[in-house]
Amino acid sequence: MRVAMMTREYPPEVYGGAGVHVTELVAQLRHLCEVDVHCMGADRPGAFVAKPDPALAGANPALSTLSADLVMVNAAAGVDVVHSHTWYAGMAGHIAGLLYGVPHVLTAHSLEPMRPWKAEQLGGGYQVSSWVERTAVEAADAVIAVSSGMRNDVLDTYPALDANRVHVVRNGIDTDAWYPAEGSVLAELGVDPSRPIVAFVGRITRQKGVAHLVAAAHRFSPEVQLVLCAGAPDTPEIAAEVGGAVTELAAARSGVFWVREMLPTPKIREILSAATVFVCPSVYEPLGIVNLEAMACSTAVVASDVGGIPEVVVPGETGELVHYDKSDTATFEADLADAVNNLVADPERAANYGRAGRQRCIDEFSWARIAEQTLDVYRAVGA
Repeated sequence: MRVAMMTREYPPEVYGGAGVHVTELVAQLRHLCEVDVHCMGADRPGAFVAKPDPALAGANPALSTLSADLVMVNAAAGVDVVHSHTWYAGMAGHIAGLLYGVPHVLTAHSLEPMRPWKAEQLGGGYQVSSWVERTAVEAADAVIAVSSGMRNDVLDTYPALDANRVHVVRNGIDTDAWYPAEGSVLAELGVDPSRPIVAFVGRITRQKGVAHLVAAAHRFSPEVQLVLCAGAPDTPEIAAEVGGAVTELAAARSGVFWVREMLPTPKIREILSAATVFVCPSVYEPLGIVNLEAMACSTAVVASDVGGIPEVVVPGETGELVHYDKSDTATFEADLADAVNNLVADPERAANYGRAGRQRCIDEFSWARIAEQTLDVYRAVGA
C-alpha cells in the first residue's frame, strides 16, 4: 500500500500538535507501508514540497494555501490512499481522491467553526478555510478524530456526516524522546531551582488560554515561579495583549520568565521535567499533545476540562482538571490558581501524579499502536 500523507507541517517546520502527529505517525507507518509525504514550506529531503503560486504573493493566506494544495494534488499520482491533516491540506486530499479515484482519509486535529478567533488572523480567509474544511470532511471516505471528545465535536459540527465514517485514533507520545531530564536551561533563564516552578508551553493564540493563565498567576503562592514558553502569536493584537499582561504580572511578583522563541525539544524537556506543575489552560483542545509531553517527563498536570483533555489527564491520578466556562472566566482563573497552589503545597502528591502520568503515556499512547490503528482505517476504506 502506498499512502500520500498531506500536511502543512513536516520537520523541520513543525509548530503545533498536528505537525508532531504527522511526524511521529509517518515514522511508524513506514514500518508498515509505503508513505510519501507532501508538505508545504521550504524544500527538504524526504518530502514532496508544494509551494504556492508566486503570482499570489501578498494575497490572503487562504488563497496561497489553495494554490499549494493544487501542486500537492498533481504530485500525488499513483498512490492507493490520500491522508490529509488540517484544513491546509484538506482540499488537496479531497481533490486528489476525486482525480485519482482513491479513498481520502482526513484527520481532524481541530475544527474551524470552533475557532472563531481565527477570523482575527485570516480575515475573509476564515470563511474560505471553513468552507474547505466542511467540503473535505463531509466528502471524506473516513474521518479520524484524535479523541472521543473530538469525534463528538465533528458529528455535532457536521451532522450530515455518517457517524460510521468517523474513527477515533488518539494522538500519542514518544516516551523515548520525552522523559525526565536535567540540564542547564534553568540556569540560562535565571530560574531558581529551589523554588516551585509552574510551566506552560504553547503558542500565543486564543485557543491556548494564555491570558487566563497569566491572570490566574496573580493568585499563585508567592514562592511559585512561572516559566512561560509562549511564542508564535496569531496576530500583533494578541501579542500586545499577552505582552502587556505578562509585564503587569512581572511588576506584581517575582519569578516570571517569558521565553518567546521556539526552544528545541531538549530544552523544553528540561523545563517540563523541572516543573512542579504543568498548566494547560486551553479553551479548546481536541486532545493536547503537550499534556502528554509533560506527563512523559513525570510532571503533574493542571488542565482545563475541554475537548479531549479529560481522556489524557486523569483527575486525582495524573493531575487535576479545572472546569472552563466561557461565560465565567473569572471563576476558571481562580480555580486554576487554587489547583496549582494545592499541588505546590503538596509536592509528594505532585510527584506521585508525575510518575503515574509517565506510566500512562507508556501504557496508553504509543505511536506504534496509533500507526497500526491508522493502517486499519486505510484498509477499511480500501476494501
